[in-house]
Amino acid sequence: MKNMFVIARRELGAYFNSPIAYVVVAVFLLLSALLFFSALFLQGQADLRELFDGFWTTLLVAIVGPAITMRLLAEERSNDTLELLLTMPLTDWDVVLGKYLAALGVFAFAMVMMAIFGVTVAMIGPLDKGPAFAGFLGLFLVAATYMAIGLMTSSFTKNQIVAFIGAVLLCLILWLIGKVVQIFPPTVQPFLDWLGMDRHVSGMARGVIDTRDLLYFGTLITSCLLVTQATLDSRRWR
Repeated sequence: MKNMFVIARRELGAYFNSPIAYVVVAVFLLLSALLFFSALFLQGQADLRELFDGFWTTLLVAIVGPAITMRLLAEERSNDTLELLLTMPLTDWDVVLGKYLAALGVFAFAMVMMAIFGVTVAMIGPLDKGPAFAGFLGLFLVAATYMAIGLMTSSFTKNQIVAFIGAVLLCLILWLIGKVVQIFPPTVQPFLDWLGMDRHVSGMARGVIDTRDLLYFGTLITSCLLVTQATLDSRRWR
């Protein structure tokens, strides 16, 4: 456990001692603000739902999540430091969870900055705190899932761009499945409907925190981290 937090602190330092975190967070906040305030004034409703359930926000998070994680393991491999890291008195899980926690920390910093959106809505009209909390939680879980996917693809390759593109494609597939589930055979539709990100995000954007949605995000995140750990473990036997 201690080693995991040491790695997380090291990675957070690498993020915030370089322009990476600041650029990614600034771009994310700027684009989110443009999308949110455009919808807010066009609809004339003091509501945060468009921020949590809008197409462009989902697309933005599907890009930002992999952008944060693409370097975490791919850079170690390209610099030939991953083998050195794995020979230290660390478990694979220390490495995987430490790097993942650092990525979550960067996005959590961005979400703290997003509190200004809620303050703005509260100044315009009454803010429904329940749906706002559920929406922010849903957005964080979506980002956490996308970053788990990004960490997984980063473990497959030395090339950060390949890791980024692969993660973005997987993230978009997860989101699109729920939109096109009707074109698949009826026998697989229930599974694909569950697998699609869209239905789970929509529920939380409405303020509904369902244990089935939490289980969905937890299952995807755990699965991606298990694959990442298995990929690192396989390198010990080469």
